[in-house]
Amino acid sequence: MTQGIWKIKKTITVSGAHRLELPYDSPCKNLHGHNWKITVSCRSEILNDAGMIIDFTHIKKIANELLDHQEINLPGGKNPTAENICKVLQEKIPFCYRVDVEETEGSVASYEI
Repeated sequence: MTQGIWKIKKTITVSGAHRLELPYDSPCKNLHGHNWKITVSCRSEILNDAGMIIDFTHIKKIANELLDHQEINLPGGKNPTAENICKVLQEKIPFCYRVDVEETEGSVASYEI
């Protein structure tokens, strides 16, 4: 019998500010803010002793500590683009295989492994 895969998604909204280092003129070079809608997807073949892949509140805590109500500075000095935010969150959240970051309505970056 084949083992299944458990999957969860957690969507949260964080408010933060960033400025982008860009090789062209753009208002995004100035400090500005967004209310990012972030969807984190996790998967595992097994559940922990509590019957979960990971607690939803743990996902929210990691994202909030990195992004919420602050000027965003990513590890390693990475430019705080929506794309880089996706990758950093994917690396920090256990069992995470995909992150979607909606910077503004209709502008979404995704990273998936």
